[in-house]
Amino acid sequence: MINLTSQEGEQMAKTIKMLPALWSGDDALGLLVNGHRFDLDSLDADPLLNRINEWDYPIFDLKEQAKDLILSQMCYKVFREVGLFEAFKIPVQEFLNYFHAVESGYREKPYHNRMHAADVLHGVYYLTSQPIPGFTNIETDSPDHKATDSSSHTSMHRPSFAAEVSYGVMGANYPALELMALYAAAAMHDYDHPGRTNAFLVATYAPQAVLYNDRSVLENHHAAAAWNLFLSRPEYNFLCHLDTAEFKRFRFLVIECILATDLKRHFEIVAEFNAKVNDDPGIDWLSEADRLLAMEMSIKLADINGPCKRHDIHVQWTHRIAEEFYEQGDEEAELGLPVSPYMDRKNPQLAKLQESFITHLVAPLCNAYGEGGLLPGVWEDDSESSEDNASSDDTETDNLKRTDGDASTTGDNNNAPSAAPGGNRSSANRKVRCLQTIHLRENYEYWCEIHKREQEEEEAKKAALLGKEKKAEEEKQGGGEAEMETIEEEGASHRHFLPKDEDC
Repeated sequence: MINLTSQEGEQMAKTIKMLPALWSGDDALGLLVNGHRFDLDSLDADPLLNRINEWDYPIFDLKEQAKDLILSQMCYKVFREVGLFEAFKIPVQEFLNYFHAVESGYREKPYHNRMHAADVLHGVYYLTSQPIPGFTNIETDSPDHKATDSSSHTSMHRPSFAAEVSYGVMGANYPALELMALYAAAAMHDYDHPGRTNAFLVATYAPQAVLYNDRSVLENHHAAAAWNLFLSRPEYNFLCHLDTAEFKRFRFLVIECILATDLKRHFEIVAEFNAKVNDDPGIDWLSEADRLLAMEMSIKLADINGPCKRHDIHVQWTHRIAEEFYEQGDEEAELGLPVSPYMDRKNPQLAKLQESFITHLVAPLCNAYGEGGLLPGVWEDDSESSEDNASSDDTETDNLKRTDGDASTTGDNNNAPSAAPGGNRSSANRKVRCLQTIHLRENYEYWCEIHKREQEEEEAKKAALLGKEKKAEEEKQGGGEAEMETIEEEGASHRHFLPKDEDC
C-alpha cells in the first residue's frame, strides 16, 4: 500500500468528487438479482471492498467472502466510488442484473474466471484513480476537451490542485463516458473464456476461430458475446439514459479496449505508445485517439499485472495460469497435437515461463507505462532511497534495468518527456517510488534464482549421467581387454597340443 504524508493525503482527498447516491429509503434494504440479494448499505460499508485504493488488493480474500458475486460487487463498488451512477443516471437494478449475468458467464477455469475479471477491473480503477507523481491534469471543462457529443458528463476524478502540487490523477483527464467504458471493458474482457489459447482454437478449427478468421479469436468472442448478452434482455440495459451518439461511442471504446488485450498485438500497441510519449509533445489529453491509446495501455497492464503484485499474490496467480496451461497440454496430447511450450505437466518449467513472461511482455509494458509518466506512486527525498538504490543497482539485471529505474527514478526523469501533459515528473532532489516496479523486480529475481538453480541441478544430473556412462564404457572396455588376454593365454597353451607337421 502506498502511504502519503498527511499533507499529501489531504491534497489527494480533494481529487475525487464523490457524488450522492441515487437510492434511498426502502431501496437501501437491498436489490434482488437472480436469487441473490445485494445489500447496498452493507456493500458501501464493507471493509474489504473499501480497500480498493490498495494496489496489492486482497482479491483472494474477496473471492472467499463474495463467492460467485465477486465481479458484480467489484463493479458496483468501482462505479459507486467514482460517481458513475449519478453521472449517467444508471439504474442500479439493471446494472446489477447485467454484471451478475456477465460474471455468471465466466467459466470455472483456474485462471480466466470471474475473479480474474474483478482483479483486472480493480487494476484499471487503481491506475486511473490513484496519485501519480508529476502528472499534469488538464482543465476538463475546456471547450477543446470534447470526448463525446455530450459535454455534460465531465471527468469523475476532478483535479483540485494548486499550481505547485506535484501529484495528478489520470482519471481526471478522461471524460466520464470514457472512464465508464474502460471499467466496463475490464469486467467484460474475458467473458466466456474457454481456458484455451487463441493458437489452440485456431489449430483445432474451433467455431470461434472459423467465425473470426483466426484473428484475435478470443478477444472478438469476449466482446461480441458480452454485447450479445447486454442486448438480449431489456432488464440488462443500465445505459438507458445515454443518447444514441453516447451509446455508439461507449460501445466502440469497450470493444477497442477488449481487443487490445490480445497479446499478439502487444508489441504493436507498446511500440505505438513509446513513439507517442517519446515524441514532442507526447500524450495529448485533448485527443480522443491519444486517450484511447492510454486506455488500451491501462487495461493491458491490469490484465497481466500478476508479476507487479506482492509476491504471495503473484505466486497464487502463477500457479493458476500454470494449471490452466497444463489442462490445455493434456487436451493437446489427447488430440495428438504437439504439446505447447510450458504446457506439459510432465515437464514443468514454471520458473522459466515466468522469467520469459516478465522479460518479454510485462517488463516492456510496465517500463513504457512508467516512461509515459502514468504509474501511480509517491515522491520521496533522494536521500531516503539512495542507500536502497545503491544496493539494488549492484544486483540489477540487464533484462530489467530500465524497468527498475521506474520504481525509483530521479526526479529529473529523462524517461518521461517533460513536454507531455501527464509526463512531467521532474522535481529537484526527489525520486518516484512505484510499488508495481518494485514488486516486478522482486518477483523477477525470485524466478531467475529458481531457474538458475534448476539449470544447475539439470547440469549436475547430466554430468552425473555422463560420468556413469563413461565409467560403464571404461568397465566394458576393460573387461573386453581382460577377456582377450585370457583367450590369448588359453590359445597359447592349446598350441602345445597341436600336431607338428612331421607328425602328420
